[in-house]
Amino acid sequence: MAHDDLLLAPESLEALIAGLGDLRVVFGPQSAPALEQVRARLHGALAAQKAGDTARAIDGITTAMRTLAELADTLDPREAAMMRAIAGQFESALRRGDAAHAAEHVDRMRTHSGAVKKRGDEFKL
Repeated sequence: MAHDDLLLAPESLEALIAGLGDLRVVFGPQSAPALEQVRARLHGALAAQKAGDTARAIDGITTAMRTLAELADTLDPREAAMMRAIAGQFESALRRGDAAHAAEHVDRMRTHSGAVKKRGDEFKL
């Protein structure tokens, strides 16, 4: 698997962007500025990925993940700490080009969050 293929699929990033409004309900209205930062980072990551700038795309995704972990800290500090650790491991695997470990960390995030892959997406990050 090529290093570029390790980035989350654009469709997944677009789905995450679309779902940010739902997170505002969970985190409360005070989260709006941070969620807009996440939205901007993810849009930037999509643009970087489209332009072939993998490093900038990874930076955008991982920065967005860290911001979401900071928001989670207001609800459950232990959960947020775990999210930050998994995000760090994911970023490290991406930067090393380690497809197996990157996919493993994505699966851990999905399992922990309760997110499930759609049928046919079993082999996608």
